[in-house]
Parts: sequence; structure tokens; C-alpha cells
Amino acid sequence: MADPAVEEQGSKASELCHECGQFHLLLDNHLYNFQDEVDDELVCHICLQPLLRPMDTPCGHTYCFKCLENFMQEYSFCPMDRKKLFFQHCRKSSLLVRNLLDKLIVLCPFHPECQKTMQRCELEAHLQNRCSGFKKYKSELERKKNPHSKRKEDSIVRVETSILKDPELLNGASSLVAESSLAAVVSLGTVEPGLVNPAFESEEDQPQRSSLVAETSAIEIHIEDPEEELGMRIVGGKNTPLGNIVVQEVLWDSVVAADGRIAPGDHILEVNGVNISSVSHGQAISLLRHPGPVLHLVVLQEKGFSTRPSQQESGSILNQEVIHVTLLKRDRSEPLGIKLIRKTDEQGIFILDLLDGGLAAKNGKLSHNDKVLSINGNDLRQGTPETAAQIIQSSETRVNFVVLRQSGLQLPDASEDGPTTNHSNSSNSSSNGESPEHHRRRPEQNHYRRKSNYQKDLPQGYLNQEKTVVLKKELKESLGITLGGGRDNKNKLPIYVTSVQPVGCLFRDGRIKRGDVLLNINGVDLTHLSYYEAVSALKTNAASHAVVLKALEILVPERIPETSEVPSDTSEHRFSWSPHWVMWLGLPSYLHCCQDIILCKSNSESWGFSIVGGFEENKGSQPFFIKTIVPATAAFRDGRLKCGDEIVAVNGVSAVGMSNAELIPMLKEQRNKVTLTVVSWPGSLV
Repeated sequence: MADPAVEEQGSKASELCHECGQFHLLLDNHLYNFQDEVDDELVCHICLQPLLRPMDTPCGHTYCFKCLENFMQEYSFCPMDRKKLFFQHCRKSSLLVRNLLDKLIVLCPFHPECQKTMQRCELEAHLQNRCSGFKKYKSELERKKNPHSKRKEDSIVRVETSILKDPELLNGASSLVAESSLAAVVSLGTVEPGLVNPAFESEEDQPQRSSLVAETSAIEIHIEDPEEELGMRIVGGKNTPLGNIVVQEVLWDSVVAADGRIAPGDHILEVNGVNISSVSHGQAISLLRHPGPVLHLVVLQEKGFSTRPSQQESGSILNQEVIHVTLLKRDRSEPLGIKLIRKTDEQGIFILDLLDGGLAAKNGKLSHNDKVLSINGNDLRQGTPETAAQIIQSSETRVNFVVLRQSGLQLPDASEDGPTTNHSNSSNSSSNGESPEHHRRRPEQNHYRRKSNYQKDLPQGYLNQEKTVVLKKELKESLGITLGGGRDNKNKLPIYVTSVQPVGCLFRDGRIKRGDVLLNINGVDLTHLSYYEAVSALKTNAASHAVVLKALEILVPERIPETSEVPSDTSEHRFSWSPHWVMWLGLPSYLHCCQDIILCKSNSESWGFSIVGGFEENKGSQPFFIKTIVPATAAFRDGRLKCGDEIVAVNGVSAVGMSNAELIPMLKEQRNKVTLTVVSWPGSLV
């Protein structure tokens, strides 16, 4: 590693890189000291270093993004085989490759002061939060640059604090929608039954909370590459108890994540002028998968409970501190992974959430509920999220935040439950020196097969049928199928067929189809296996002349548009096939994997989620689903519940066959702690 005492190495390398801790030009790749020799398959053949932001060429070679970008500025061929090449035809490497690279072990560059080793993806957070050598370097550099910097910072803090004590600022309440004629404040307590229900509130809530507030926003997203998916998972539809189409997950580094305005839990009301608040799941998928060059969305976004001001709240300003944070983008277009919102009872903008794996979460210094005072010197004390987004997007590489934090804020004490409770969104989330990405990481959750007393009938209209396929085949002939799922998947999915190739005996036989769940091969149970265990079992048993394969076909009431309906020239690149969310609703209970989620709260808090479903005379018994998770509540902070999750039991009592009116009192009776047994299925990718 370069000696921190070395003089400036070019105009853009006068300081150590805050991400890798070494000197390099701004446009060059980061430098790392790897503990072990790295496999040649993971090395870029331009810089001869382990790959960074790997890119695959159509001819099958892989290079660092920056290496390939710089090379293509002068040449128009692949460095390895010299075939004609255009940079826009290259694609990001698979998630598997990127994860393998991120897990390479590196040494801290500040040896011998710091002798830590860690995964490559953890180095930046280590340098920013835990490395004594890097802290010493930064303080020494700051002292050399400005001997009076400490006094200057102190004066800034005093000035900012004195400004914020201004009674006019304290008492001012900005409208949630003052800047936009398209936005509307919605009191969700008066909308459809089931969207908000008493599971949100307890009797103690009433003196502090007036109503649950949401905002409708019009969002326009420009689609540069028609072959690129939006990168979000959706659940719901009129043919499910959820009713509305709800965003379950936003994939990191996707088109939607780069835009930054859509978050998990948002309800999609319109797509390109078409009202989808009462369409089926399949119809919503079709509209979102063919958005055209510009996608126009109208979404309903939860903003939490509006609070009535009190003397106690007004006095809390004395416990606030001003914090300076600098984030370094690799390029102008890189998203920070920050969700900003306005509040109904206070002017300015606040940090609602940091996306896992995003730049801000890796940095570890910003926190949920921080008030943004300024970005790059622009005063935002009375600003809007839109203004902040423009400033961030126009920033080259350095984004300087000044935020106000409630220094005395404490979340409910849940030490009794140890690691099962997530406080990563509290103002103290990075005080122990760990990055939020690590702080949020939980021990492996205990999943188990759905118990016999938790089992349920299939929803109305769903069917599934087992089939046994007996094959006579050549000894070396392939089955010709690809698989997905596995109990090592984060949703603990069963093994299912993702494609039947036009070669192999199963294609000729025709009875096994894409989407079928595989149960057994030659007497070997596949339902409890991980992905790699299942692949191994199929290969081993397929080597014989006779194969007996048992599978389950799930029949969904609605015809769902498939990827193959996309024009053939793009179908290869869009939407690697996976079952739609509604398909999993038809899976029999004995194949479900449950997990127990323990939520903790104080007496004055609500659990923070709404439920829909349950027994109704005209509809029969339906599953209970999580429909809404409210910001700044126990469920939101915990982070494990998702919209579309099925509630199976409460404190070990089965919810199967209960009505909404029976389950809600059970939830309200739990004062500080509740155990929810849930089944979680991945939403449909659009």
C-alpha cells in the first residue's frame, strides 16, 4: 500500500481513497491487498487484478467496468479475441459472480496499525467506522490543511443549533403537498376496510396520534434500455385478498432503485394513465413489463402517523446534534440509496430509510429520521425531497450532507430477545462502529415446515395436482431441465422447473412443464434440499436407464402473461423466468416453510402493520396477508415483515379459519411483544 506520507500523486490523488484506503487516480480502479491468491477466472485480463464491477462481453469474456470503458474509448474490439465489440452490448456479470468477488478476503491497508482482515465489500465501512489507522490519517490530514478547522466546526454547530431554536421554525408546519398539485394527503383511516385496522393502534396511541397519513405522487421514469427490467417485485391484485398492487421489494442497482422515489410498501395506482387499483395480478404484470420509453406511475406512499404537537416534543430540540457526512460516488449516475420524505408536522426533509447494500448504508453515518439541513452547501431546512434529489444527481462524485439528529432518541429495550430485534434505523445505529449493512444482518432464521394445525385449504379457484412421470432413456441422455428455488433460498422455496430444454427426454415426453414443483426422483425426496443438493440428486439419478419423477403442477385461476409473450428478440434478455407470486398461493401447506418473527415495542407505540383476509361468509376462509407497513413503527424498524407475507399464527395460535374481527383483538392484546409466524413468497419481478 502507498505510504500515507507520500506526497500528492497527481491532482486527483492527493488524498487516500475513502473506499479502498489507497492512492489512485479518481478514474482508476480501487486497489486492494488480497490475503490469498485469487483464481484466474476472477481476474480482469486488462488490469490483471481481481474484477471490480465486472462486465460480460457477448463473446464470453469478463473485464472490470472501468478497464473496459477506458479500453473501448480507443478500440472497438474485445481485448482477448479481438472480435468487434460495442460497449453498450456488454452486460453486468451475474449476481453470483459479483457476490464471489465481494467475498474475497482483503487486508486493511493501514498495516501494522490495523491488522484486520475482511471481505472486500466490508473494507469501506471498516475504514470509515472502525480503522484506527485511517482515522489517524484523516485527522492528521485535516490538521495540516486547516489548523483551525475544529474551532470552525464548533462554531458551525452553534450557529445551526441557534437557528433551529427559532420559535418560528419550531412552530411552522409545512403541508405535505404544498409544492405539488398532483399530491394529496390521505387519511388512511377512512379508506377501504382492511387497509388500516386496529392492529396499527393501541388505546395509549390516541392522545399522541391523530391519523395515518399517505401521499399520492406522480413519478416519471425514463427507460433507456428497452431490454432492462424495472427491478421491483410486486404482490397483490383484485384476485387476491390484498386488492391493490403493492411493491414488495426494490432490487438494488436497478432502474427503479436508481430513480430513488419508489420504496417497498408503495401502492401502485396508475401505470401510463391506466388505473390499476382494481386489476388482477396478471394484468398489472403485463402493463409494467411493457412500459415503453417513459413509465408514468401514480403511487400511494405511506408517511406514518401525523402527531399532535406537545410541549415535550418542542423541548426535545435541546437534545439535537449536527453531523457532517461525506459520501463518494463512483460516478455521477451512482445512486446513494437514500429515501427522503417530508413530514406533516415539521418543515424540511428527513431520511426515511437507507437501502441495504447502497452507498449510504455502507458508509454507516447517516441514519433513519435524520433531518437534512444542507447538501453540498445548499440550505434545505425548508427544502423538498425533489430539490434534494436534483442536487444529489447533479453532484459529480462528492456529496456533503449536514444533518440534524435527535441525540437522545432511544428505541424500546428489547435486550431480552437479543439478535431477533433490529434497531438498525435508530439514531445510534452506527455508534458501535459497525456499518448498517452488518448491523442489520441477522443470524440465520429458523424455518420449519408448516405444522399440521397451521395447515389450510387452498384459496378459492386454486388447484394442484401430483403427477408421476416414468421415463426410459439412454444411459448418457440428459433430462434437459433447469431448476430454481431450494431451501437455501432466502424465501425457502421448494425446487421448481425454470425451463424444459428442446433437447433431452423430458421435452419429448411433454408432461413436465415450466413451473412444476419437483417432489421426488427415484424415491429421493427433493422437497427439503438446497439448490445444489437437488441438482446433484437429479444428476445422480438421471444416470440410470429408468427414471421415476414425481412433480406437482399448480393451476392458477388467472392466466398470467409469460416472458415468452415478449417479442422473441428481447425475451432472452428480459426477466429470467421465475414463478409469479400468485402461483405460490396455490402451493399446498405441507410444502410451506414458516419462520417466527418477534416484534417488540413500547406501550405508546403501535405494531405498525395492517392485515387483510380472514374468514368471510360470502368468500369463505382466506389467508391473512400483510398489506401495509407504516414508517417509524415496530414492524418497520424490525425490517423482516414484507407486504404480501402470510400470517399463519400469532403467539403460536393458528390464524387459519379466523375472521378479521377475531385476529385483530389478539394483536391488540399483546402490549410489548408478539410472535408472528409467517410464510413469505417472493413477489413477481417486473
